[in-house]
Amino acid sequence: MAGGKCLALIAHDQKKDDMAEFARRNRETFANWKIVATGTTGGRVLEAVPDLDVTRLKSGPLGGDQQIGALIATGEVDALIFFVDPLTPMPHDVDVKALMRLAIVYDIPMALNEATADKLIANLHA
Repeated sequence: MAGGKCLALIAHDQKKDDMAEFARRNRETFANWKIVATGTTGGRVLEAVPDLDVTRLKSGPLGGDQQIGALIATGEVDALIFFVDPLTPMPHDVDVKALMRLAIVYDIPMALNEATADKLIANLHA
């Protein structure tokens, strides 16, 4: 993914509406970033803000989390926003944990809820 900063967006099923609204509220900032997202999340973000530069990867349970992890490992993702639903069990929980581990290992900013994402976006926009 050549050129510009890259932001990864992921949201669990119960958080996809929140992510779409978050993208809508941050349209101006997101317009300056290349965005990669897991499949369904990316689709919802594009429905909310069709003019964003969003590359949709596979759905999280079908490998999308791992694809984003690979982009983190190769230095192509600069920040990760992952709206996690802590109340719903995830069958692909090991993939989610691996993705978070990579974000920590490669020391990229990671927000796991909306309050932290607001702070992250404010810093990215500054």
